[in-house]
Amino acid sequence: MARRDIVVVGASAGGVRALRELAAALPADFPAALCVVLHVGPFKSSLPELLEAVGPLPAAHAVTGEPLRPGRILVAPPDHHLLLQDGATLLTRGPKEHHTRPAVDPLFRSAALAFGPRVIGVLLTGGLDDGAAGLQAIKECGGLAVVQDPREAEDPGMPGAALRAVTVDHCVPLAQVAPLLVGLVQQAVPGEAPQEPPPRLVHEHLAGMGGENAMEDLQQAAVPSTLVCPDCKGTLWEIRGSQPPRYRCHTGHAFSLRSLASVQQSAAEDALWSALRALQEKELLLRKIADLDRSAGDEAHALQAEAEAEQLRRQAEVLRRLVESERG
Repeated sequence: MARRDIVVVGASAGGVRALRELAAALPADFPAALCVVLHVGPFKSSLPELLEAVGPLPAAHAVTGEPLRPGRILVAPPDHHLLLQDGATLLTRGPKEHHTRPAVDPLFRSAALAFGPRVIGVLLTGGLDDGAAGLQAIKECGGLAVVQDPREAEDPGMPGAALRAVTVDHCVPLAQVAPLLVGLVQQAVPGEAPQEPPPRLVHEHLAGMGGENAMEDLQQAAVPSTLVCPDCKGTLWEIRGSQPPRYRCHTGHAFSLRSLASVQQSAAEDALWSALRALQEKELLLRKIADLDRSAGDEAHALQAEAEAEQLRRQAEVLRRLVESERG
């Protein structure tokens, strides 16, 4: 009889400490495979070594085609999504989700589609809401959802968002996650667990994978919105039935409302700083022109250039206060 023998774990801010505490508390005979995503972006990561140093389970960065084995931790390497497919791992440098790669949602979603009710999804500390949609997918396919209690998480964003969006099975402090998993992986999959994943979920996953049929899959899973993808400037499509709303463009970039707002805020701030720099540079040029005109004996044009420069200085000061107030 099938057991819940696939555990997928996601974390972000504060995740190294949380993952090390989890790894240290798992037993050497843990009878399930573990796959982990931590938001590390394109930067070098020693997470497998850090996990192996504190616990009995071997850990390594995943490689494509590696079979899943009980009692081993596989970690998403930098700048790669970790997916599960045909009983093995698959690494991709596909489009970012929530403006990050690796992201939690692709792992959770692929695990749900590949293993259905055998999956246990675990979401730990982190900002914004990556992982919430992935936990929804796991639940839709009959798996279990476990969330760290946000009240004791280093960053409560991700676990809090999951609790708002998903009917989770367990919400426990970090110290209780490992003992809970030890019990859950002993459970047999209920006979009434759903066997076929929702078609919408399949189409959304395929759209995120790209390929020549990605647009057709996106049309099956979403409807066009009036929003624009901040990564590629294409139209964002709203995933049907998603609560809270989620978006994906035809090239595969994916966002929640929160992650989209965060990226747009950063883009707006960058644009404002660029405008401020342009004003300051023009002011500097006008003051140089004024000096040049004055040395040539043209006081009238020098005064005119200085007046324009002073106006730009005042505009730049107003813009600086606006940018700094937005950051605060």
